[in-house]
Amino acid sequence: MMTTTSRHKMLNAMVVRGLAPRTQEAYVDALARMAKHLKRSPDTLDAAEIDAYMVHLARDCGNCFSTINHVASASRFLFRHV
Repeated sequence: MMTTTSRHKMLNAMVVRGLAPRTQEAYVDALARMAKHLKRSPDTLDAAEIDAYMVHLARDCGNCFSTINHVASASRFLFRHV
């Protein structure tokens, strides 16, 4: 799970950049699920680990593109703006 500080920074960055409340919720949820699966905070992961998680979602879990896209978009937002 993201640390409380990282989560607050991300939420604040999303508000400042005008992301819709539902987008904020989707991004936080996507990162929380990834953190739970990998048992590490998303802000400590590298690109290869995030890619491997998205491959896992596609291959092993049969998730649709939108679910995987939420992970990609949320991760990109986290590393670019927080």
